[in-house]
Amino acid sequence: MRAIGYARCSTNEQADSGLGLEAQAERIRAYCTMRNLSLADLVVDAGVSGGKPLASRDGGQRLLSALKGREAESVVMLKLDRMFRNAGDCLSTVEKWERAGVALHVVDLGGNAIDTTSAAGRFMLVVLAGAAEMERNLTRERTRSAMAVKRANGQRIGTVPYGFDLADDGASLVPNDAEQAVIAYIGTMRSRGMKLEKIAAAITARG
Repeated sequence: MRAIGYARCSTNEQADSGLGLEAQAERIRAYCTMRNLSLADLVVDAGVSGGKPLASRDGGQRLLSALKGREAESVVMLKLDRMFRNAGDCLSTVEKWERAGVALHVVDLGGNAIDTTSAAGRFMLVVLAGAAEMERNLTRERTRSAMAVKRANGQRIGTVPYGFDLADDGASLVPNDAEQAVIAYIGTMRSRGMKLEKIAAAITARG
C-alpha cells in the first residue's frame, strides 16, 4: 500500500528536537517500514503555523492534490496537530478520505500508533482527537486566568517597548534616555524626508 508522509513545524518548533522536521521524517519512515507501507512521498511544511488550514499550506496543497490524483492510499503523520487545527477539522477531513479509500495513520497519538483502517482505530481517533482539543482549550483557559490575575495585581503583561525600561514596581515604564535619543533622532530625520533605509544606515554608522 502506498503512503504519503506529512511533517510540519512552526518557526519556534524547529529548534525542538522532538518535533523537528527531520525527527518527524525519521519516525514516519520507520513506521512505514514496520507497517509494510511504501512511502511514495514525504511532504513537508516548514515554518507554517498549525492554525493555518491544510489547503492553504504549500505542502498541504501538494498532499491533497496527490490524494485527489489517487497517488496513495494512506497518509502518515507523527502527531495530529502537525496537520489539523482541531478535532472537528480532523474528523471531517478523515471522513472525506475514508470515502475516497484513504486511511490515516498517526504514529504517536496519546503514546500509541493508530490508523483508521479498523473500527477500533477510528473510534480511538475520535476519542483522542477530542481529548487533545480539550487539553488545548484548558491550556488557553489557564493562560487567560493567569493573565487576568497579573492585570488585577497591577503587573505588566507583554514586552517592554523600545525607549523604555521596566520600573522597580514591575508594572510601570520609565524612559530609557539613550533609546529615547535614538527615537528623537529618527523622528527628526523622518520629518526632513529621509527614507527609512537611510535612517537605518545612519543609525548603524553611529553605533
